Amino acid sequence: MPRLSRAAALLLTASLSLAGCQWIKDDLSKGLGGGSKKDRSREADIAASKVTTIGVNAYLWRAALETLSFMPLVQTDSNGGVIVTDWYVNPAAQSERMKVTVTILDQDLRADGLRVAASRQTLQNGQWVDAPVQAATVQKLEDIILTRARDLRRATIAE
Repeated sequence: MPRLSRAAALLLTASLSLAGCQWIKDDLSKGLGGGSKKDRSREADIAASKVTTIGVNAYLWRAALETLSFMPLVQTDSNGGVIVTDWYVNPAAQSERMKVTVTILDQDLRADGLRVAASRQTLQNGQWVDAPVQAATVQKLEDIILTRARDLRRATIAE
């Protein structure tokens, strides 16, 4: 019985090794410039959406920084993908202030690769008091950042 299980394990290992050979050959061929023109253009498109010279997607990072450029920044970590702003008081609404944290979660340019959190305070009797942030505010910030990131990517590909 032990011989049968060893033989089965050896047969399974050999078959997996042989099956992997074609995958390795295809992967090496693509890496060395083989494959069809369509495959290479698809890979270039994927590479353009996965700009990884920093720890996170560069389009999302740049778009987030541009979107929040009017707010004072407290912390930026391009490897971890975190941007934290300081309290910002809108000149048109002096009794309200906001603080935003943007976290980029992925190296791909994807909608679920971005998370925005916001805090809001209102001035009451000379004290800043926490106030709720409308969900639409956070959603709108995410949409603005994602739209700008896509525009940056399109501009880069068009060059």
